[in-house]
Amino acid sequence: MARFFTNTFPFINLYKEASDKSEIVTQMIYGDSFSILKKTRKWLKIKIKEDGYKGFILNKNFSPYIKATHKVHKLKVKIYKFPNKKRKINELSFGSRLKVNEKKSEFIKFEKGWINKNDVKPLSYKEKNTFKRIELFKNVKYKWGGKSFKGIDCSALIQIFLNFNNKFCPRDAKDQVRYFKKNIKLKDIKKNDIIYWKGHVALALSSKQLIHAYGPMKKTVIMGIHKTIKRIERTAKLNVIEIKRL
Repeated sequence: MARFFTNTFPFINLYKEASDKSEIVTQMIYGDSFSILKKTRKWLKIKIKEDGYKGFILNKNFSPYIKATHKVHKLKVKIYKFPNKKRKINELSFGSRLKVNEKKSEFIKFEKGWINKNDVKPLSYKEKNTFKRIELFKNVKYKWGGKSFKGIDCSALIQIFLNFNNKFCPRDAKDQVRYFKKNIKLKDIKKNDIIYWKGHVALALSSKQLIHAYGPMKKTVIMGIHKTIKRIERTAKLNVIEIKRL
């Protein structure tokens, strides 16, 4: 059985090759775990436990596997040095998973400090509407490979909400479109259907509007469905491949 480690940095980049000049293909947020496939002094080739993604991360002092108890349900939350709000030391992004070790008043303690207890939900928590909180990411900047409040890409936006609700989702749009099986016609589209183009994905908020992390606009935006389809057809010469329903 593979030995797993857990990322205890707010987020770290996963590179395509063992070079910080290489393409960032995804990130691990706090609490994501991984196994090591290959090791050098500077780099680790890893496989992420949650989605099977492989790539290279800088060789740091990573923690042995931590079994999380809670997850962050806000866009970003502050980590404090003490159980008060006087000294912020860092921030965690939506979906980060952590192990609660102590509770004090309205604060909980985990491996890296204290956070407000209202910022987390138990790991087993699920929402009836999988994408209930997706508009938290409205106006968050577009970042290829990003998975956090500091920057996110289109397929990560879909993945993190499924992961938050304890459902598996591949990382890349090309794999997601193969993984989800139920196909829908555009005329039948409704809330929470997922629209795929080659290399791009958006989520329907209703039969009229969608949300997506959209590179040309450099941020996560809400747009009209038909307007977006026409724009991508015109600017990128891409048609909708499939529309999926979970």
